[in-house]
Amino acid sequence: MTASGLFVTFEGGDGSGKTTQLRRLAADLRAAGREVVETREPGGAPGAEDIRRLVLEGAPGRWSPVSELLLFNAARRDHLEHTIRPALDRGAVVLCDRFADSTRVYQSAGRADGTPGADPALVEALHQLVIGLEPDLTLILELDPATGLDRGFARGGAETRFESLGADFHARIRDGFRALAAAHPERCRMIDASGDMDAVAARIRAAAAPLLDAR
Repeated sequence: MTASGLFVTFEGGDGSGKTTQLRRLAADLRAAGREVVETREPGGAPGAEDIRRLVLEGAPGRWSPVSELLLFNAARRDHLEHTIRPALDRGAVVLCDRFADSTRVYQSAGRADGTPGADPALVEALHQLVIGLEPDLTLILELDPATGLDRGFARGGAETRFESLGADFHARIRDGFRALAAAHPERCRMIDASGDMDAVAARIRAAAAPLLDAR
């Protein structure tokens, strides 16, 4: 558990609606009188936002999974020092769009060209050495990968590097999040992200209520 605030992360495949649902939960919590910090990864602090452009833009093969692992952890450390930890120390609820679980899943997944994913033991060792923080609650939004990819490409913009890694890669991402949730049932909740936004928001509120009501 975090020292005084609450740390809630939103995870899932690309296009699963994490950002939209994070904003909705943030609005609900503010209406209830809570201080809420909305943030994202990669990014959430000036240096981390610079790294975001490096990893989310450009050709799919721009970085190997191990190079990505190092870049994501550099961004995460900056984010932790400048945004997450100060907010938690003053008692805020921090809602983060992706965190270390995305690195565990995405950077461990092999690529279509045969490039192997980063060794999960390396992923975990680096996390423990330079980050060392886990969320109080992780909400994993699950959506059919093809639907999520359609949504991601429909958004447009330059941040489509991971969407461009292909359908097989994103099927592995879905399986990776399912395995992660099974391995960490104490903090992970799977959320059906299909259907209309109100229905998904209701599922999220129900999953988060025990923790939020207790703290």
